[in-house]
Amino acid sequence: MHIACNILGRQAMNESTFTFRVDESLKNEFAQAAKAQDRTGAQLLRDFMRDVVGRQRQTQMGVDSANAGDSVSAAKAEGN
Repeated sequence: MHIACNILGRQAMNESTFTFRVDESLKNEFAQAAKAQDRTGAQLLRDFMRDVVGRQRQTQMGVDSANAGDSVSAAKAEGN
């Protein structure tokens, strides 16, 4: 089964379609789970994608900060 969802940007002109394959039973269970949350599957997928991108940005900011010498020791981070 193919699923296509629109990935919404900040403006309608920035919309794009993302297509991927997924097992039919997983698709059906996902649709039921989304409905139970009063959401669409596309909404949940967009939220998930934003979360992944946000975590990646946070990780990259930490790496960039450490590379710039702005690191904190583990003891200091723990308040010791």
